[in-house]
Amino acid sequence: MLNYKERNDQYLEFIEQYLNSQCFVDDRAPQQKLFSAMRYSLLAGGKRLRPIFVFDFCRMCGGDWQAAAPFAAAVEMIHTYSLIHDDLPCMDNDDYRRGRLTNHKVYGEAIAVLAGDALLTAAFSYLAAAPFSAQTRIRAVEILSHCAGELGMVGGQVLDMQSEERQCTEQEVLDIQSRKTGALIRAACMLGVLAGEGSDAQLAAASNFAEHLGLAFQIRDDILDVIGNSQELGKAVGVDQNKNTFVQLYGLDACNHLVHQHTEQALENLKEFENAEFMSMLAKKLIDRTV
Repeated sequence: MLNYKERNDQYLEFIEQYLNSQCFVDDRAPQQKLFSAMRYSLLAGGKRLRPIFVFDFCRMCGGDWQAAAPFAAAVEMIHTYSLIHDDLPCMDNDDYRRGRLTNHKVYGEAIAVLAGDALLTAAFSYLAAAPFSAQTRIRAVEILSHCAGELGMVGGQVLDMQSEERQCTEQEVLDIQSRKTGALIRAACMLGVLAGEGSDAQLAAASNFAEHLGLAFQIRDDILDVIGNSQELGKAVGVDQNKNTFVQLYGLDACNHLVHQHTEQALENLKEFENAEFMSMLAKKLIDRTV
């Protein structure tokens, strides 16, 4: 039986190898600059939490987690495109991401926009070509498009931008973060259940788990923007001081309590799954993360 580190390393090694060898490697196509820009951000590392959620929820449902690689890659492509666009001058105007220059600083704004567009589009082609039944693939497209689009991540980004002009209520901050951060985590967990042919009850439990873990994750992000180290984080800190964050709303002490509270609520939903020790440990490790 694999321990936590061994399983985590196994998932990480597999997704890195898959992304590197299977994504945007057609050297016959003339648009190599676009491929280069897409791979620059897609292969920039990071925690790869969303692919890990896909893999482990698939495993917990009794499925072949390696077969879920196209689903895992699709979620990571959506996540990567969102970071490229978030960093643009018209959005957050960031120079560094994961310790190196942002995409538009290397390739220019036009190519960065198009690289994001291409990653978004490619994600759905990977879902459509995954080795599952047509019904499973259609449901996967429905889940990811819902979580990534106007009702999910993109909608949350718009609400976040609008909130910069005024003080938000508690519900408005929850509306922003449940969409901007939580929706894609929810997609990853639910896609894992789909790949593992899990039950409707497991699909609902995965959604609820992700809802609470996504909030815990975002609150911890807000805390790190105040107390974090920019070299460890690989990006600037203090950039959210004028935004409506959980820290602005509640303060650091209350936020630390909320991280633990939402993590415990997330863990309750893992009772629907067998062999959930790894996911339970991962959720707990996110509480005290420094990056």
